[in-house]
Amino acid sequence: MTARPVLYSFRRCPYAMRARLALLSSGMECEIREVRLSAKPASMLRASPKATVPVFVLPDHTVVDESLDIMCWVLGQHDPQHWLFNIRYDLIAQNDGPFKYHLDRYKYATRYQSNPDCHRAEALKILENIDKILQEGFFLHGARPGLTDAAIAPFVRQFAATDPDWFASVPLVRLQEWLQAFLTSPLFGRAMCRLAPWQEGDAPILLH
Repeated sequence: MTARPVLYSFRRCPYAMRARLALLSSGMECEIREVRLSAKPASMLRASPKATVPVFVLPDHTVVDESLDIMCWVLGQHDPQHWLFNIRYDLIAQNDGPFKYHLDRYKYATRYQSNPDCHRAEALKILENIDKILQEGFFLHGARPGLTDAAIAPFVRQFAATDPDWFASVPLVRLQEWLQAFLTSPLFGRAMCRLAPWQEGDAPILLH
């Protein structure tokens, strides 16, 4: 049997989502192992002691355990949709830094003992900038989606889902159209396939 890379994933994690999206876009054959966060498999913890998904293990046992690194490595092997063209690293850094900070304190206000309205307002300022960029092209890469869209959209999805009625009322028409296109795309549908948590000895399941 040909050895395949293995992705340890969690369906609802936005970091794992973007790794799965890149793998699906690349067409790389990969085994996927859905993780139960309350009972993380020992093989994942041995591969990556940081114990957070995604964790990508290559057949030669090389481990890549940062989602953006996984995206870039996978697409560097095969990029049929040209996702690596015109990457907006500045927008990804903004998403992974300030936006994620405010998103967490808006969505999980009780955990962080934070003021959700304040953090929602700060996150919204960042989304207003995204909305302006999207007025120049339907996607953040222009006419076609790319790595930047896939890296950011899962987090915007999480923000929107925190209070859907409020989000629908926000006058960010282009951002909402972009997010809807992402959520209804066949690629996202494939990335969000429901899987039972993996256990040692289970038959391999391929991401497809």
